Amino acid sequence: MATPQKQIFKGGSFLITETQPEGVFSPEDFTEEHRMIAKTTEEYLEKEIIPNSARIEEKDYELQRQLLQKAGELGLLGASIPEAYGGLALDHVSGMLISEYISGQGSFVTTFGAHSSIGTLPIVYFGTEEQKQKYLPKLATGEWVGAYCLSETGSGSDSLAAKTTARLNAEGTHWTLNGEKMWISNGAFADVYIVFAKVDGEKFTGFIVERNDPGVSHGAEEHKMGQRGSSTTPLILQDAQVPKDRLLGEIGRGHIIAFNILNFGRFKLGAGAIGGSKRVIEIAAKYAAERRQFNQPIANFGAIKYKLAEMAARTYVGESAVYRTAGLIEDRESTIDKSVPAEVLSAIEEYAVECSIIKVAGSEILDYCADEGVQIFGGNGFTSSYPVEAVYRDSRVNRIFEGTNEINRLLIPGMLLKRAMKGQLPLLQAAQKLQEELLAGPTFEEEDDSVLAVERKLVANSKKIALAVVGTAAQKFMTALDKQQIILCWAADIIIESFLIDSALGRTLKLVARDGEEKHQYAVLATRLYIHDAMSRIETAAKNALAATVEGDDLRVLLAALKRFTKFTPINTSAIREKLSDKVVEAGGYIF
Repeated sequence: MATPQKQIFKGGSFLITETQPEGVFSPEDFTEEHRMIAKTTEEYLEKEIIPNSARIEEKDYELQRQLLQKAGELGLLGASIPEAYGGLALDHVSGMLISEYISGQGSFVTTFGAHSSIGTLPIVYFGTEEQKQKYLPKLATGEWVGAYCLSETGSGSDSLAAKTTARLNAEGTHWTLNGEKMWISNGAFADVYIVFAKVDGEKFTGFIVERNDPGVSHGAEEHKMGQRGSSTTPLILQDAQVPKDRLLGEIGRGHIIAFNILNFGRFKLGAGAIGGSKRVIEIAAKYAAERRQFNQPIANFGAIKYKLAEMAARTYVGESAVYRTAGLIEDRESTIDKSVPAEVLSAIEEYAVECSIIKVAGSEILDYCADEGVQIFGGNGFTSSYPVEAVYRDSRVNRIFEGTNEINRLLIPGMLLKRAMKGQLPLLQAAQKLQEELLAGPTFEEEDDSVLAVERKLVANSKKIALAVVGTAAQKFMTALDKQQIILCWAADIIIESFLIDSALGRTLKLVARDGEEKHQYAVLATRLYIHDAMSRIETAAKNALAATVEGDDLRVLLAALKRFTKFTPINTSAIREKLSDKVVEAGGYIF
């Protein structure tokens, strides 16, 4: 009997389809190989990185090079590099696990990520055969260190406004590059720089620049709030001489490289943030159990229980979204020739919306955990004697890296609408169908007392709210919608929450169907808690967006529909938080 073919979902389709729990990939589906990769990465972090944290923070770059080489020996640098060039060609789930488990030291994770992700992948996917043979084996072992150079003083989020230029010399042998790139991670000690410049001042193009090329130098280290041990410098190009064969990709197509690689970076950053959140939960839970006030552990106090439970629930939801997306990408890649870089890039680009969601959500979940972690430690948390202080400082930049969270919020509804207008995603048809449903009035459904039945309805309604807000705004502003940034950000918040709760619900229902509710009672509690609180946030964002879009009778009709979609009986979230928190303290950390 033939095995049924797995359904492949389009990126963004979670808004217009009902998620089938059995199709949601989650950490409970990890293979033995996945678990070995996670264990290898965790052991490397605990044995090699954490003991050297003080030297890393002092900017000991020779040590960091040595640590990268040890990571190379373990195969951690070559996860995404084809075997033909010394890599392991691991799947995306493995890549996410490495990103998650390497995240325990904020400075080194930036060194590691800048090298193994955005510093290497442009050559993997856009390099010529000669370029791959020259650079990838040495990047895979850590013999050479990579860096990525996109931003400039006047072009941060607006990367295509770069001023750096590239001109072919009269002999046609070298490119002459002039300009200054900013915020370059690994800038002081990288050997290979992926640099973006405008050919003849116009055509945005990628280049491979080497440290010893004439005219290449780096500026002084930036004095940063956090991640102080990572190198962040300008890259200075003064009539830099770069051989002609170091052109990366095609002239004028540098944006294809930059934006596709950023999808990888966003995805991996989100996974790393979830790893960081788990670590904060562990140190906060253990401290709360040990720290005594008023003759008892502070873990007994409701105000502390609230924080620990919220940290656990948010991290569970974020983790569900990260690995669900990894599964979606893997499913799509099962239908393509993975030896063809363009096809792999297409598979990643298909889920660009999800990658942006994960970047925003992951970085904000980590910031929440870090902030509340400091609060649980009290005055001690504000001192460098305790680990949560460094986490707090180090986490903040994640909302700026890989496209600010504001830029990603604008991208999320923008990309969805662009796909809808191209006929790639039937979003507008779904919005039209929803409009007909609203005009038809409420329907009366049969009672459903199955596990998470109320939450299933709320998740479905969250998607309807997203469609109503995006559809109404698109209809009102049409091609000028991109100028309505506040509305777009509210719409993005709704879409983000919808994907998060949809992912958590799918994961939890799958686990309950497989093993029963009792075994996964805490997953059920975390899912219920997060969904009910998320609906309140969704309702507020939707009210604001709709009121900024329409008025009069149109607004009244939409607000009446919104009231219907967000109507539910409040649950005792205090009791849920008590149970979740007590379990977190008992376990001494993350419980899922």
